[in-house]
Amino acid sequence: MSIAGLYGRITTAIIFVIVMLGGLYGGRHSFTLLFCLITAGCIWEYLHLTLDKGRWRDRLRILIGLVFGISPFVITTILQLGWVQSSGGFIALISILFFPLIFLAFIYELFSGSPQPFANVAYIVLGMIYIGVPFAILPLIAFEGDHFYANIVMGLLLMTWSNDTGAYLLGSRFGKHKLLPRISPNKTVEGFLGGVIVTLILAIGLGFWFKELSRLDWMVLATIVVLFGSLGDLVESMLKRSRDVKDSGKILPGHGGLLDRFDGFIFVLPFAAAYLLLIR
Repeated sequence: MSIAGLYGRITTAIIFVIVMLGGLYGGRHSFTLLFCLITAGCIWEYLHLTLDKGRWRDRLRILIGLVFGISPFVITTILQLGWVQSSGGFIALISILFFPLIFLAFIYELFSGSPQPFANVAYIVLGMIYIGVPFAILPLIAFEGDHFYANIVMGLLLMTWSNDTGAYLLGSRFGKHKLLPRISPNKTVEGFLGGVIVTLILAIGLGFWFKELSRLDWMVLATIVVLFGSLGDLVESMLKRSRDVKDSGKILPGHGGLLDRFDGFIFVLPFAAAYLLLIR
């Protein structure tokens, strides 16, 4: 890598860290805005990978998919923060307004002239399930009444990224046995074990730094991260391999796209939330 490339990579990483810290610890509103943008960015990249053929009609299709994809996060946040009363009538109203979005995709395909209309609708729905729903679970982790658990979300992010980093560093140095070469030729068993070790060590530290959870709880979450975070990384590799691309996007120069950075986190969220809601 050239000096200019390395400089750009470091600069991007610094800006990314500042934005993440500001959004996470700036309060409920900055947290909501940050992850709404991240959700939208991940869905946007996914839709461009699956639906964009370079034609004008793809842009409107992607816009429909984007609105449909981020709606679960928006709805869950509104309810969890208590911005409106979560009565049965309100939930019914949201449901009535939510489902026409997907039928709008069907209607659009009637007039788009696409040779694969049902595949396009399926990609839109899958984007909501794959990305929109996991991020919609995040407010359930972060907000509980008057409590705002920014440290728990930060801990999950740190463990997810430490798993990736440990797997890369030890895998590139000691990796010999391929983990799943059909999907990701560069990932190795040794790298996976490296991610496990680094993440468990970090979990011990989080037990001392973030007192919202016990050390045992952080270790359980670390186990969830190394299992499902690794699977999430492989799933995104499968997506990129099917589209014959190296990165999901270019929004983070030298680091790829947002989906590249949050692929493991997306898979961690449902399982981490299930555990956290169980122990609360």
